[in-house]
Amino acid sequence: MRLVSLLPSATEIVYALGLGENLVGVTFECDEPAHARSEKTVVVGGRDTGGMTPAEIDDYVRTQMAAGRDLYTLHADALAGLAPDLILTQDLCRVCALPSGHVDDALTHLGCRARVLSLDPYTLRDVLASFIEVGHAVGVPEKGVRLVEELEARLATVAAAVAGRARRKVAVVEWVDPPFCGGHWVPDLITAAGGEPVAGRPGRRSVQVTWGELAAPDPEVVLVTPCGYHLDGAIRQAELVAGHFPEAEVWAVDGDGLIVRPGPRLVDGVEAIASILHPDAVPAARAGSVARVG
Repeated sequence: MRLVSLLPSATEIVYALGLGENLVGVTFECDEPAHARSEKTVVVGGRDTGGMTPAEIDDYVRTQMAAGRDLYTLHADALAGLAPDLILTQDLCRVCALPSGHVDDALTHLGCRARVLSLDPYTLRDVLASFIEVGHAVGVPEKGVRLVEELEARLATVAAAVAGRARRKVAVVEWVDPPFCGGHWVPDLITAAGGEPVAGRPGRRSVQVTWGELAAPDPEVVLVTPCGYHLDGAIRQAELVAGHFPEAEVWAVDGDGLIVRPGPRLVDGVEAIASILHPDAVPAARAGSVARVG
């Protein structure tokens, strides 16, 4: 079966299922595994925001969406040339990837009969279920089940390590200018890591908030996990956030690698957060994944 992934998390899922050789198309943002983007055909492009500030990116996104323009470009001819059997996409967030409806329209125009599977998890449980869903769609249901069992075993190990310990209050900053709280599955990650999520929206979209709203619950730990950034970018932004929380520990976290993409590495995120909250009970996070800045 020939697969195309239109979002980075789906690319990670495909490789975690051992189906990398079946993947023929990816997006310009697919950077895990590192060789995916260079070895596959890139069928989705977008603006390079590397030189923009968070405020400039936010303004660009708002302007594009207000005008009804897409943030991503589907290279339809390249997609058709790959003759895919299954395309993995999403409707969860227009800022993160092309909506599935746009893909359906393009396939109809091209006369391509590929199946489109939209992955739209809102909770950690939904994320795990999506791995099984992809396994079924590709015809290897046992691989999806096995992957989830392995990840659940790791989550159970963390749960046992933090059981009965005091739960520190944790606020997550998913964007810094303007500030957005963590939503969707992010509060679940905090809970699974032995913390108490505050100022978040479990199972719902993240929304813009004020610094006062984030600080009101008196979080003991603040995690800065900006969407679209790895640890270096998160550190730069966490340094700006620290002044808003003088009494809390402020940590930068590899947002794309561990928190915001609904793929298998969310369990890495739980383990990393647990190492922050309970350093005497959980092994230290791997190098390059978290850093304390305040």
